[in-house]
Amino acid sequence: MLNNSTLHFSIMKSFVETGMAPKVEQLATAFNCSTEETIAALKALEDIHGVVLHPHSSEVWVMHPFSTAPTNFYIESGERSWWGNCAWCSLGAAFLLDRDLTITTTLGAQSQQVIIEVKNGQLTPTNLYVHFPIPMQAAWDNVIYTCSTMLLFESQVQIDKWCQRHQINKGDVQPIEHVWEFAKVWYGNHLNPEWEKWSLAEAKTIFDRFNLTHDIWSLPCENKQF
Repeated sequence: MLNNSTLHFSIMKSFVETGMAPKVEQLATAFNCSTEETIAALKALEDIHGVVLHPHSSEVWVMHPFSTAPTNFYIESGERSWWGNCAWCSLGAAFLLDRDLTITTTLGAQSQQVIIEVKNGQLTPTNLYVHFPIPMQAAWDNVIYTCSTMLLFESQVQIDKWCQRHQINKGDVQPIEHVWEFAKVWYGNHLNPEWEKWSLAEAKTIFDRFNLTHDIWSLPCENKQF
């Protein structure tokens, strides 16, 4: 049966197992639906922020935490690889993949490369920080841009210099270990066949659980999905 949950699960399962999203025609075949019905279902899933489609083809571009397009976060395990959208997404992807892996990225999306290792569920190094400059209530105004700015840094001073250089307002800064624990909960249900998109109220509850109290994490009191 084709609905938001089953469609999300089918795409997410493909990402985890192959590093790629299924094409529209593959999804249509899997669900025994027409191409038109499949595209309509994909667009319905996009309406609740469950997927991001290419604007001119209706193919899957992003299903958080994974991307079909190259990003600044390259995840590897053995001969298999994936792209994560941002620091937060990449840690969530690492949890969903549930295997030893590395995340290769650059500090501030600039020249200094770092490699994050997840081995036996343990994260190293732990002396890095994730910067969240975009308010969560505006995150979906341009979610690709939002993700592109959630980057890793070595220090608050480095973040301050980066913000000044690129004229991007400084937001919240969290230790990578804290974001690792947060990402496990945030993305922990994304490979569930009965997945449902977090509501704003549920998102606020998770933010509170991890003491994410900076103004960046404020959300409106509306009956909508995050």
